[in-house]
Amino acid sequence: MYILGLSFYYHDSSACLIKDGQIIAAAEEERFTRKKHDPAFPSLAISFCLKEAGIDINSVEYIVFYEKPFLKFERIIFSYFKNWPKGYMTFCKMLNLWLTKKLRIKKTIRKELAYKGKVFFIKHHEAHASSSFFSSPFKEAAIVTMDGVGEWATTTICDGVENSITPLREIEFPNSLGLFYSAFTYFLGFNVNDGEYKVMGLAPYGQPIYVDLIKKELIKISSDGSYELNQKYFKFEYGDEMINRAKFERLFGIKKRDSKEEIDKTHKDIAASVQAITEEIILLICSEARRLTKRNNVCLAGGLFLNCVVNSKILEKKIFDDVFVFPASGDSGGAVGAALFMWYQILNNERELKELKNVYWGPSFSNEYIENYLKRIDIKYKKLSEENLVKEVASYLKNQKIVGWFQGKMEFGPRALGNRSILADPGNRENWPKINKLIKFREDFRPFAPAILEDRLNDFFYFHGYKSPFMLFVAKNKTDKMPAITHIDGSSRVQTVSQEENKLFYNLISEFDKMTGMPALINTSFNLSDIPIVCTPQNAFQCFLKSGIDVLVLGNHIILKEGYK
Repeated sequence: MYILGLSFYYHDSSACLIKDGQIIAAAEEERFTRKKHDPAFPSLAISFCLKEAGIDINSVEYIVFYEKPFLKFERIIFSYFKNWPKGYMTFCKMLNLWLTKKLRIKKTIRKELAYKGKVFFIKHHEAHASSSFFSSPFKEAAIVTMDGVGEWATTTICDGVENSITPLREIEFPNSLGLFYSAFTYFLGFNVNDGEYKVMGLAPYGQPIYVDLIKKELIKISSDGSYELNQKYFKFEYGDEMINRAKFERLFGIKKRDSKEEIDKTHKDIAASVQAITEEIILLICSEARRLTKRNNVCLAGGLFLNCVVNSKILEKKIFDDVFVFPASGDSGGAVGAALFMWYQILNNERELKELKNVYWGPSFSNEYIENYLKRIDIKYKKLSEENLVKEVASYLKNQKIVGWFQGKMEFGPRALGNRSILADPGNRENWPKINKLIKFREDFRPFAPAILEDRLNDFFYFHGYKSPFMLFVAKNKTDKMPAITHIDGSSRVQTVSQEENKLFYNLISEFDKMTGMPALINTSFNLSDIPIVCTPQNAFQCFLKSGIDVLVLGNHIILKEGYK
């Protein structure tokens, strides 16, 4: 049985196809259209999924959408009427969009796909909970989901047992920790739904000196983790802006930062403060989830759990014996959750418990395809055996070359995990500013992650006996041998690499280790700022030409920058 899960019309549209409960393919629409966070109907992602399975749409028994549009519309209408006449113009624009487009999801699906089968809708946070619990190796677990907002829910606690998820508690809009964090993202001059990780990265540069002020004026926190926002400071209920700018500016004594304005100490301290409050609330909510469910393990999903610092605090506090975070915790992961919810919760199929090994669910391109492409554009290249490829690329890395690494199936979710990656030597401190400035074209404070051999992790990091294959946790460094991936607070967002999960990437790092004594590489996503991660060899080559990448590796082919500047 094939089930197609879909997420679209908000941000990070995606599609996921499962067969008898197993994920066959999944991809974000942005990777094909090259539009960052593309919210459009994911026609190209769907086409890829069907092609990967070798089927057409008529073989799909169920299509499942990751939200309930009418319930979400109810919340939006209620919010505008509650604040009337504030936001009148925004309401008119919103109403037209919903009546002509967003309430016609089933009609759109049938029209776009010529689909005559069954279409189901599940709640947004059911999709998040499902994506994590049904992907986890746990028979039983507490489930916590947190994001901006779905229909009404912004935070939920559920109990997961076998193939069933039972809601226990939720916090409803307009009280949203995700929107609270996004409001500060906006105030600090970053884009909402894109710049939240910048706030997380900026936080260690500051001191949380505004915590008491924020608690006094903006958010009330209870001992069980429930919270209430002071809505006089926020406008997301009825306006285009996240905040009441005048009140925010008076409270903190600074203007909203322009995106091109220099970041100063106050901005850093505000980032540190909102990060600290977010961590405090989430730890309280996880403690409440443990109390309610009595489960030893927890599954986490929703955009807030892309905050790897928060995830690591949950590990450190040992609230649970084990923690599983779904790798694509944002809205793109809703497509996966929708399909799995249908298979397990609605159709009542038994679960086969196993560890999620990887998220290489996207397109791949054969060496034959790559070679034909390179010949067609008349590019000089060298083709090597896999063994020689690893040795030569490791040598380039040792000699401080920046490498664009394009292999196998594209990753699903926001992290590059060794198949669509930019790689460099983590032992050279200068690679940090070099990659930010000349390749990624982004802010200089942004840190990089190390991809390290799983069996060497404890030699370099304090990580409580865990592993981190999806780059969703941070760990403190034991040594000063990796300055290019060590954040200002001495931590790194670690990716552990095993031979089982990615043999070629593992072998490359192993060869680099033999040459340098360093069992790790800088691993950052293969893209430029504000452009999606590369999907095709063509995307990779264009990124190579437009950036300071020295060496491009496409499958078994090596291309040098010399002669292409």
